[in-house]
Amino acid sequence: MNKQNFWFITLFSLIIVLSIYYVTMPNDLLLSTNNIIDEERVSVTISEGELISALRITKEEERVAKEEEYQAVLTSGESTTDEKNVALEMIKSLNEQASVEESLEKKIKNDFSLDCCVDVESSSVISTCLSSNHDNSLANNLMRTIQDEFDVGKYITIKFES
Repeated sequence: MNKQNFWFITLFSLIIVLSIYYVTMPNDLLLSTNNIIDEERVSVTISEGELISALRITKEEERVAKEEEYQAVLTSGESTTDEKNVALEMIKSLNEQASVEESLEKKIKNDFSLDCCVDVESSSVISTCLSSNHDNSLANNLMRTIQDEFDVGKYITIKFES
């Protein structure tokens, strides 16, 4: 008997043994496994801190995807010099934007003791803050603090999550 026939018989035997095992396995075992999985899915909850973390992760994933697109332009041999310059400027802009967002989040954390996720766009700033106090004066103070960081006027939105 050659090696090829030997391996065929070995693998075929293994498949038959596993098939017989799964066919003869009690249904109760399969049902209880599915119930455990369903119970685990139901018990998942999102806490307040996780909401801000989820927003930050989503924002970071979008930023990484954009940066990868620009990196592809930079490394492509078919890109012109102008396209590469634009891609490089966009990467620089993304990094500056991330830096501004991080500094604003730290400033809000230090000044107001609020956990926030700040999203800075070209003409707007959206700040989502965890606070049980949904006060207009707090929102106004947050807006002033954010605007103080920019030379140009920005459209600032404050969202409170509790």
